[in-house]
Amino acid sequence: MAYDLVIKNGTIIDGTGAKGYRGDVAIEGERIVAVGEVEGVAKETVDADGHLVTPGFVDIHTHLDAQITWDPIASSSCWHGVTSAVMGNCGVTFAPCKVEDREYLTRLMESVEDVPAKSINAGMEWKWETYGEYLGALDDLPKGINVGGLVGHCALRLFAMGEEALENTPASEEQIKAMHDAVSEAMDGGALGFSTSRTPLHFTPDGDNVPGTHATPEELKGICAALGAHGRGVVEAATGISGPDEETVRRNLDIELGWMTDISLDTGRPITFGLAQRRETPESYDWTLQKVAESVKKGARIFPQSTTRGIGVLFGFQNRTPFDRAPAWRALRGLSMDEKLAKLRNADYRAAMVEQALSDPPPMDMNDLYLMSHKAPRYDLDPSQSLTALAAGMNISAPAAFIDLSVADGGLALFNFPFLNPDMDAVEKMLKDSNVVLGLGDSGAHCGQIMDASLPTYFLTYWVRERGEFGLEEGIRKLTGEPAALYDLKGRGVLAPGAFADINVIDYDGLKLWGPEFVHDFPAGAGRYIQKSEGYSHMFVNGQLFMRDGEHAGALNGKVLRST
Repeated sequence: MAYDLVIKNGTIIDGTGAKGYRGDVAIEGERIVAVGEVEGVAKETVDADGHLVTPGFVDIHTHLDAQITWDPIASSSCWHGVTSAVMGNCGVTFAPCKVEDREYLTRLMESVEDVPAKSINAGMEWKWETYGEYLGALDDLPKGINVGGLVGHCALRLFAMGEEALENTPASEEQIKAMHDAVSEAMDGGALGFSTSRTPLHFTPDGDNVPGTHATPEELKGICAALGAHGRGVVEAATGISGPDEETVRRNLDIELGWMTDISLDTGRPITFGLAQRRETPESYDWTLQKVAESVKKGARIFPQSTTRGIGVLFGFQNRTPFDRAPAWRALRGLSMDEKLAKLRNADYRAAMVEQALSDPPPMDMNDLYLMSHKAPRYDLDPSQSLTALAAGMNISAPAAFIDLSVADGGLALFNFPFLNPDMDAVEKMLKDSNVVLGLGDSGAHCGQIMDASLPTYFLTYWVRERGEFGLEEGIRKLTGEPAALYDLKGRGVLAPGAFADINVIDYDGLKLWGPEFVHDFPAGAGRYIQKSEGYSHMFVNGQLFMRDGEHAGALNGKVLRST
């Protein structure tokens, strides 16, 4: 036999959870044709001796909708083994969209997901109104990874109801039918499903709840009936399971699990939603897991998705600090890092910064700010690494310690404030729940605040390699076969003859995560956090070499993922 490519001598972890073994993978065109002992010649051979050979990772929770139009390698996802990504989460999308609503949806994406509107306006060329047309426009774009999308409730409501959608009043039967029909069109075009936002934390540019937040069960059922009629697609939700006290959370939990259970039972479609531990009600995640288990026993297909660590806002001199309302701190913004470091090393300027920060402290507990060095970032929230503890050990104030620790790391040190998932024991319990899937990496979103797109690398280095809480085969399955199966991405997430050749070759022992870095590489000069890694020696997408040792290798062979 003659093959286009053979990856030889690697440890094959096929994405199913089966035990790994030494073997080869043969590829012709965009498909895998043989796995195991491969005989024959190949136009190209990659020796994977000492490396893992796995399916490409599948990220089910991204907001790359705009970024993929100007950044075909989809960074930071490309630095963490992701070869397939689901966009359009949390109800916020750019389609369907009438021409006159483009600016509003742009500002809404900025308001909810912190994707700069000026970058969207400068970098994304609108060529669609319906969702099917949007997917067609994505077909025409060069892409390093495979991307598919959910049709979002915010855009859907605006498309069907006009400005009345912004008032969050109940939709009429006629309006529900219009939304149903628009979702049906999206499914005909290959949408992966429907997403909605019901959380009180998502706001419009005018400070109101986003369209769909208060949608009635009748509206949600009417929309999701389109998925049932097509017999495919996933429902994704940012839910309203929240509140300041146990009574409120439990009441909202009953409401949210009620409509999700009914819709899943009625349509047969899976439903996934973001789940995280909250500071105000730290046990509410567990109540949610129990309610989900009850619904699953009834036959509902409900899959909470959670991330692998605390979801935290990043503070540091790379972008914003907690003390920026003090004039001497705020004056550093906009300077280069060299200029900032020169100021920070000036004794008089440092003294002024400390004095101002102490006289007008931020409303934040410094016990909840954890140091992350750039070279070896930790996310396990060691109390000894809180700013309060570090400052006490240095016998100086918290603002002074913030400055000194930052200077010692060349200005690249960051302090992580985990506002969600502050307890890693809770994270572990969620990850080990049989109904929970990996998600919430939010690649493409929260550009100036959060960087969680490194979820796959952190999961492998911390939970699998360091902690040993998951076996290697199970860890890879949770990053590949499991999410691909949830979204019915046929031929993705596994290494098997006939599957698409989305493949990672990984130096597992050398796998390493670098700290987040703030760069200005978005259209119109906007800034964002990125995060890189080491250890992904080769990444293939649809049979072509996409990334090698963290650098783009030239191919842009990604496809649009469509439900079929």
